[in-house]
Amino acid sequence: MRQRKRILFVINPISGGKKKTAFNKQVLEVLDLEKFDPTFKITDHPNHAFELGKEAIVEGYDAVVAVGGDGTINELGSAILGTGMPLGIIPEGSGNGLALYLGIPLNESAAIRRINRFESVEVDTGAINGRYFFNIAGLGFDASVSDHFAAENVRGPIGYLRSVVNVISKFNPSRYKLIIDGKTYEKEAFMISVANSPQYGNNAYIAPQASITDGVLDVCVVHQFPLYLLPKMIFHLFTKSADQSEYVEIIPGKEITIIRDDNGPVHVDGEPVDMGGRLDITIKPRSLKVIC
Repeated sequence: MRQRKRILFVINPISGGKKKTAFNKQVLEVLDLEKFDPTFKITDHPNHAFELGKEAIVEGYDAVVAVGGDGTINELGSAILGTGMPLGIIPEGSGNGLALYLGIPLNESAAIRRINRFESVEVDTGAINGRYFFNIAGLGFDASVSDHFAAENVRGPIGYLRSVVNVISKFNPSRYKLIIDGKTYEKEAFMISVANSPQYGNNAYIAPQASITDGVLDVCVVHQFPLYLLPKMIFHLFTKSADQSEYVEIIPGKEITIIRDDNGPVHVDGEPVDMGGRLDITIKPRSLKVIC
């Protein structure tokens, strides 16, 4: 009898505001147990998924699966980066940006069936001041929203929308110096997103032409716009036409430095992180295997 592949499912119990009490049972019903031997662990503190990923390498697992949102994916992916161990995704977050881009179903059973195929693709990884990201990192408005959302007691899209409303009325643009592949730009911006994949999540596309396998990051500079144009800006996001807005400028690059006057939050795959005034950003091509 052939040896079954050992898979560790790392479950974030609060991601997306969804209960996951029946998840283990679902896996045992849908996963091909002749091929795979599943183990389940639940995160209970920040960075726990990263710790469990490191343990999975030592313990000889054949794959790890993030059961959560982009933050859980980020922690697990960062832990196994460069090891050749594949990362599976069961999308259970508020936005699920990376899963949507990769075509991983939002339905639990369908996502588990993808793992049965055990097919993977090698994707690029971004790094910002040494912190890895797989989807999008950003500063300015969206980082302030992520910071506010992290303190929200309501998860999911409703909580995120509440954070947007609370932040946008009092947010002011900042000045930035950008050095992208040796060329210098001076910009005043409402926000800057550095996109590895095209969308934040929920099919909101900030960088419609971005690809997670092209070895390039898309620097999306969103300039200040009149508040009455917010519905139009949102329309651009959800129709994959942000790059057609006069207020959006997209510059591709591999070696990126952003210099700002103040320290403050930067979101890394949606999770707020305090960083300094200088942000050094690079890309590691085809550095993570993702089951899809």
